[in-house]
Amino acid sequence: MSMQQADTTKYYKILSADFPEWLDEYINTKELQTQKYVSVTCGTIYTDLFSDEDKTFYSSLDHSIAVALIVWHFTHDKKQTLAGLFHDISTPAFKHCVDFLNGDYEKQESTEDLTTTFIKKSSDVMKLLKRDGIKIEEIDDYHIYPIADNDTPQLSADRLEYSLSNAFYIYKQLTLDEIKEIYDDIEIEKNESGEIELGFKTKAIARKFVKVTSTMSVSYRNDKRRYSMQFIADILKRLKDDGKITLEDLYNKKESDIIEIIQNSKYKDVFNSWAKAKTIHVSSTKPEGVYYVKQKVKVRYIDPLFKGERISKVCKIAKAAIDKNLSYSMDKYVYLDFDF
Repeated sequence: MSMQQADTTKYYKILSADFPEWLDEYINTKELQTQKYVSVTCGTIYTDLFSDEDKTFYSSLDHSIAVALIVWHFTHDKKQTLAGLFHDISTPAFKHCVDFLNGDYEKQESTEDLTTTFIKKSSDVMKLLKRDGIKIEEIDDYHIYPIADNDTPQLSADRLEYSLSNAFYIYKQLTLDEIKEIYDDIEIEKNESGEIELGFKTKAIARKFVKVTSTMSVSYRNDKRRYSMQFIADILKRLKDDGKITLEDLYNKKESDIIEIIQNSKYKDVFNSWAKAKTIHVSSTKPEGVYYVKQKVKVRYIDPLFKGERISKVCKIAKAAIDKNLSYSMDKYVYLDFDF
């Protein structure tokens, strides 16, 4: 399967015209560098089920740097920027598939609990923090900074970043020029709770953003993606139960290393059947004799501010896009023609 590494040069330039050079030392630490081997697609890049999506390898490290650049652009605050950079430092191979492995389908936050642990065990990161006079508790939880992260359906740097990068690199919904138009329209506003939040200056641009993100939101949880993420999670669980891998391996090995282990296991044939599949089967009744998936997963959607008000309150088109997204059903059985 042909795959190319994402070229982030022009994209990063949009997010921050001047790259903060002080960030480089943190980016180059071993713990963050392992993130460049984790795809943000949660493993779905490895199957032909998603042949309609681009096979560009956009990594968890690419995402983390971009989040940091967005936070830096809007705050120029080192602590908030580092919180954005480190928010996925504990992301394992196959990303949110491990949340599925942990039974965390609907929040997909189980691996975030290890953020502090990963930072603490990095002597390089801890030395840099000490040198810069920054306490670990000031950067190990990006939830304390509303520009970096907040609750759905608000807009934060994290939610904005994966929306823009997915729309460009994976789904081809936006060009770089359109991303720049959207990004340049964003400002810091006060929301209905009196808290700061990223919002839009222009109604038409906010509406465009909502239409794109609402379409992608369905893709994040459609039948073939729910199936694929649970399938990967179950293979990882069986490899662990068979003593072929440990949970630690998911944090220490590349996705390509784990796939090699799968190819040398009894799950090789089913993995390759999934990898080569072109279409998925969906049924209202429980299928017999095959491996199937039936479950609800996290609903990602954004209802951003436009001049301090939710766009859904002032734009019928945006509200319709959000409502259509939220009405997507996850009640069917999803399967391929094999069992394991």
